[in-house]
Amino acid sequence: MFIPLFDNLPRILIEKPWINWAGITLCVLVFALEFFLPEEIMSQMIFALGIIPDVLVGNAERADAINWVSPYLNLVTYNFLHADFMHLAGNMIFLWVFGDNVEDAMGHRRYFLFLAACGAAAGLGQAILSPGSQLPIIGASGAISGILGAYLLQYPRAKVLVPIFTIPVFVRAYLLLIFWIGFQIVSALIAVENHETGVAWWAHIIGFFSGMALLPLFRHSSLPLLSPEELPRGLSIRKTGYDQK
Repeated sequence: MFIPLFDNLPRILIEKPWINWAGITLCVLVFALEFFLPEEIMSQMIFALGIIPDVLVGNAERADAINWVSPYLNLVTYNFLHADFMHLAGNMIFLWVFGDNVEDAMGHRRYFLFLAACGAAAGLGQAILSPGSQLPIIGASGAISGILGAYLLQYPRAKVLVPIFTIPVFVRAYLLLIFWIGFQIVSALIAVENHETGVAWWAHIIGFFSGMALLPLFRHSSLPLLSPEELPRGLSIRKTGYDQK
């Protein structure tokens, strides 16, 4: 997979992507807590705060020792847990590169709600598709996949810097993101064929298309879909339309 390093889009509606930064910070802090906890307690936390499909769909109940919160609240808490450093790092890189511009397109409060909705849809969808699974679903991948779906619709012609065979190259966002979702779909089908359960591929796919579907409801009404390659710097969008600073 290609790992994004940077995109060429300035923020034009918000000065600082506070929600994006808060999400990254919280995920890192929770992972640090996981790392330093005794292994038994860490395992309990993952089973208590991750999504357990057969518990969420009502086929089973958690043991008292790990029944910390409602299974429905796990649709939020599972986003902040990660299995290992590479799981965390991969998610946070995508969140860092793509999340600030999506927050810019929505504003802080709507972006927060958007992330929660995409994460919940991804986790619920994965649980419904594997209702008998007792393996915890954890990670921010579902919510971040929603960001990628929204970015594809909002900024398809943006340039994203990715290393290709160690050489940094700018690639159009639509090429990178179409390749990314295609890889998720192929991987999900292979996993079904081989009865593999290690990665919640369907959560990625559902999160991505949820982000595409929800973007029109959350984006700033004055910002056009399918924006041009690079929006002019210094542009300020108000309720009345476009206004040059």
